[in-house]
Parts: sequence; structure tokens; C-alpha cells
Amino acid sequence: MRIFRAWRARHFLQVAARELGVEAKLLHPETETALTRLAWPGNVRQLENTCRWLTVMAAGQEVLIQDLPGELFEASAPDSPSHLPPDSWATLLAQWADRALRSGHQNLLSEAQPELERTLLTTALRHTQGHKQEAARLLGWGRNTLTRKLKELGME
Repeated sequence: MRIFRAWRARHFLQVAARELGVEAKLLHPETETALTRLAWPGNVRQLENTCRWLTVMAAGQEVLIQDLPGELFEASAPDSPSHLPPDSWATLLAQWADRALRSGHQNLLSEAQPELERTLLTTALRHTQGHKQEAARLLGWGRNTLTRKLKELGME
């Protein structure tokens, strides 16, 4: 099923609720949006099974993003760096981002960018034995940019 259809998910939630004798769950709008971004390689059957699982496992009446099973995101991440080794930094970053988004985090870049810059700065300065101009060159920055970043990140 290339295109997620919200009405289909609502239908399967109704069917599962009827079968189990419980009230049907509702999809939070953000959850619907997240579901539309998935590839759904298992087609309709995968969606039906997911809705049945959510009927039993979702904590509240409304299905939130964090209620979705993690394997949905892992199995259908078309942009994931699957061509990279599982322990590469890009793979680890993608896994971190997936977990953060499932937990409802927002503004991931503002959280990740300072840490990335701090790590690169520390490593480049260590590699150059603290020589700022050489570290800046290795990072593709000018010395003034490196000095400003050190100050911004509280690394002076």
C-alpha cells in the first residue's frame, strides 16, 4: 500500500474494537501524519495487524505517535542509511532521531547541531594539539568562525 489511507486505518481500528469488545481507538492527527510517511511494505495486512495491535496496546483512547510499534519506523525508513554499516555515525544518528521523534521531541536540529559541532571541535583541536587555525582548516571554517563557535558552545 504505497499511500496510507486514514479511513482504512480508522476502519481497521473499528473492526478490531468490535472483535475485542472494546471502544474503538482514535488516531491523533500527528499520528495520522506519521503513518502517511511510512512505506507500508506489508500492504493492507500490515496496517490491519498494526491497528489490531494498537487496539490492545495503546495506553489511551487516542493513539499517539509514541504508541506506534517501533518496528514500523525501522522497517520503512526509506531515507535510512541502510547502505552504511550498522555502527556508522549516520546510522546511529538516524536511530537517535527516530527515537526522539517517536517520543514527541521537536526541533531536533537545535538539539543535535551544538553536540555535533562540539564533538567536531574537540576532535579537531585534539588532532592539531590545540592549534586553532589548523583545526579550523580541517573543519572547513575560518579561524574567526572556530573562535566564535568555541565561545557559543562555552568551550573557551
